[in-house]
Formats: sequence, C-alpha cells, structure tokens
Amino acid sequence: MNAALLYPAGYNTDFLATRLPLPAPPVGTLIRELLYTHFTVLLDPARRLAIATGVNIDGDHLVTVDRGDNWHLDSRIPLYEQAGAGVYARNDLDRGHLVRRLDPVWGDTTTARRANYDTFAYTNAAPQAAAFNQSKQLWLGLEDHVLTYARTNSNRISVFTAPVLSAQDPIYRGVKIPQAFWKIAAWTTTLHGSTALHAAGFVLDQSPQFENIDLDTVRAPARMYGTPPPLGPYRTYQVPIVDIVDLTGLNLAALSEADVYAPASAIQEDTDRRTRWVELIDTAGIHL
Repeated sequence: MNAALLYPAGYNTDFLATRLPLPAPPVGTLIRELLYTHFTVLLDPARRLAIATGVNIDGDHLVTVDRGDNWHLDSRIPLYEQAGAGVYARNDLDRGHLVRRLDPVWGDTTTARRANYDTFAYTNAAPQAAAFNQSKQLWLGLEDHVLTYARTNSNRISVFTAPVLSAQDPIYRGVKIPQAFWKIAAWTTTLHGSTALHAAGFVLDQSPQFENIDLDTVRAPARMYGTPPPLGPYRTYQVPIVDIVDLTGLNLAALSEADVYAPASAIQEDTDRRTRWVELIDTAGIHL
C-alpha cells in the first residue's frame, strides 16, 4: 500500500502561497495531533473532542466518491479519549463532521477515497443538533461559498473548524456537549508579485434559546431521563477572528491579522463582542 495512505501527512502549512500554521493551543495544553489525508485534528483527550482541525482544499482537483458513512474510532489513541458511537446512540444528536466530508476528497482516486474514509473518524465529529433548518444548510455551505470567491491561487483554501469547548457545556453520557462551533476560511491573492493572506471567521450557535427561563430548570429533565441536553436552532454569524481567539484561547495571530471582516487592529477592546457579530441569513450577507 502507498506509504502516504498508511502515514498521511495531514494539514500542509505550505499549501497556500504563504505559510499558514495550524491554530495553536495555549502552551502546556495536552493535545493529540492526529494526521489524516489532507487534514489534521488536534484532539483534547480530556474533553474527547477536537480543539481545532485544519484541512487543505484543492478546488481544481476535487473528486466524487461514494459517501460510505463508515464511522470508526482511531486506533492510534486510547478508546477513552474518543467520543464514540455511545454518545449518539438512541437519540436525536447528529455526528457532525468538523472537517466536512467533501473538503479533503481530492487528488487521485485512491487518495480521495482514503480522505473520505478518514473524515468518518469519531475524532472528526462533535454532537450537533439534528433538526434541519436554513442556517444549518448555510453553515455546511460556507466552504463552497469561500472557494467560489477565492478563484485565485489555483482555487485553494484552507479551513479551520472546531467546537467551542466551554467549561459551562452540559454533560451527557460523560461528554460535555458544545453549544457553539467556530470556523475560519483562509485564502491568498497575488497582485503585482505580492502575495496577501485573507481570512474570514464564523461562529455557529446551537445553544437553546429560552427567554426568561432558567436553563438549569430546562436541563433537569434531560439529566433525569438520560436524554441529550436541549439544543437550539442553528444561528450562523460572521465574527471578528479575534473574538474566536477570546472564545477558544487558541493562537490565531496570522489569521486575525488577515481578517477581511474586522482586522485585529480595528477592534476596540471595550466594545461588547456580540455587537460586532452579524447573523447570516444567506451567503449574500458574508463579507469577503
């Protein structure tokens, strides 16, 4: 078998026309760096979910392969560090792909099939609200929209995605269920021999929306009957990347400096974060 399939190289920091590292967790944070075909997962073994993922997307060489749906654990790390099938059994939680299935599926047919299989690792999943709504469709299509926009530099983008791992997340079957997710898309342009990095940041909020209701009271029946904690309808926002830094604690310096929506230098520290967020109804509202 091709050695590249046995030992995939993962996310490539030199994929774009300028070097772009993976998001870095705070110094001293214990993570598992898991390399897959065209993407990497940085797993928080305590939370059993990814703290960050990074994927390279080559829009000129995408391949169509059968979906499969073969969810599996990663044999390279202990089972107790992974949120496996037990979290999703007999409930209405979705196994939400972090690296979208279609994104790393490019190259020759064998490599594309391996990438497709790799995206079904439980390390690349997080519990998400199963109910379909328009904003969920929008979240799933963000990569397509950015890829369509970024037609320079050989039609390439890199995308970083993960849940927001908050200490306040409710526990279900031993796993804290994320209430929000973040995504950053990055691409480059070259003009007159000068290459520039551009990035756009987004947040998906699936926290329950109850006005004047105590969430602890709402979650009590879920704990009593062993059902998942309540999740709300998807709401997708374009946000300053520095706000994603605040939410996650990750080092996103290169990306925040390249933010097309709100560069770090333009952010006033004393302004309320949510006032800077723009809820997206469709792709027409995205600022690139």
